[in-house]
Amino acid sequence: MSRTRRQRAVVHLGLSLGLVLVAGPFLWTALSSVKPEHEIRRDPPTFWPETFTLDNFAELFQRVNIGHAFANSMVIALVLVATNLLFCSMVGYAFAKLPFRGKNLAFALVLVQLAIPAIVVMMPQFVLIAQLGMVNTFIGIILPGVVTPLGVFMMRQFISELPDELIHAARVDGAREFRIFFAIILPLCGPPLATLGLITFLGAWNNFLWPAVVAQSENMYTLPVALNILNGHESTHYNLLVAGSVVVIAPILFLFVFLQRFFIQGIATTGLK
Repeated sequence: MSRTRRQRAVVHLGLSLGLVLVAGPFLWTALSSVKPEHEIRRDPPTFWPETFTLDNFAELFQRVNIGHAFANSMVIALVLVATNLLFCSMVGYAFAKLPFRGKNLAFALVLVQLAIPAIVVMMPQFVLIAQLGMVNTFIGIILPGVVTPLGVFMMRQFISELPDELIHAARVDGAREFRIFFAIILPLCGPPLATLGLITFLGAWNNFLWPAVVAQSENMYTLPVALNILNGHESTHYNLLVAGSVVVIAPILFLFVFLQRFFIQGIATTGLK
């Protein structure tokens, strides 16, 4: 019994240390966002604010059009979530349950794309977007991310575990593939869809480089790009940056808390072993 207690104590200690390492920077950012800048720059720094102020957020909204940038980020993120949930699940269903020539080769190409850094294909993507006349448009920002290899892989892994008898029975009853997909397959994919939606939203919300390249006017800036204005060449406004970081992090934090149960289920049931 004592050995079991010691093992549990070691596990709890390790989890506590991991929690501190993970949550510590977020807590530091949140507390720094309500400090005046001179306190943020103090050496040694203070953990708990000695002077509590909300002026950082007020000045942030005066210097940067946060509302417009927030709306841009939300629109782009929600559209990318919707397209990935639909198209990745459709492609995953085709790879998992539909026989067609070259399926294994096509799926191997999807897996190869997982190993290719996004920066490698950014230049060809920008040239294509420019030739299509989509620079400085929402479509130009959204189009390269409407389907992701990770989403296809996740949905294929989950759908392949579903029993084939469900599909065969639906075909015997005269159902076509689209009806089978939308009426049978999609309702069973709740956990992986929630996981994919959260991952896609997180990637789209925090994406900086691609929107910074495509968006060439301030009215198209997303939140990360808009906050980069505060990172000046001569001086950096740390109080405004940490306040902006809180604005960026808050929606993701609330979304994860709301969907964490589905996220854990999705990770556990997508064949990731």
